[in-house]
Amino acid sequence: MRRSITAFLSGLVFGVGLIVSQMSNPAKVIGFLDIAGNWDPSLALVMGGALVVFGAVYWWTRGRKTPLMAERFAAATDTRIDRSLLAGSLMFGVGWGLSGFCPGPAIVSSAFGNPLVWLFVAAMIAGMLLFRFLTGRRVMTDAPRSV
Repeated sequence: MRRSITAFLSGLVFGVGLIVSQMSNPAKVIGFLDIAGNWDPSLALVMGGALVVFGAVYWWTRGRKTPLMAERFAAATDTRIDRSLLAGSLMFGVGWGLSGFCPGPAIVSSAFGNPLVWLFVAAMIAGMLLFRFLTGRRVMTDAPRSV
């Protein structure tokens, strides 16, 4: 139960942060990505702030043997840069640039009732399911146990 409450509160803080920082506003995101046009650098501050928070938490956890709410730390096992990684990165970047949404902000924005956002989220989910079907792989193979 404690883990579920923590997950809910973390998601809530994340969602509020996306709204406050305007990462859920596609016009703002596209303005940030348009470096050759009317560039809006303000989201660089949001990303910089996120890096500072991540860096502090990462530094704090380096000395820990186990996480607070899991049996072990999850780390990437495959560090190769291959065609799949490059293709996925390219698709993510093109989709972000064309729509102004990446997954987190799209899900947050879907709560505001815009049918175009719902279409984006549906396409995103369809893409995930298509990946799973075509590769026969699950994205998360070792589901965490509840504590």
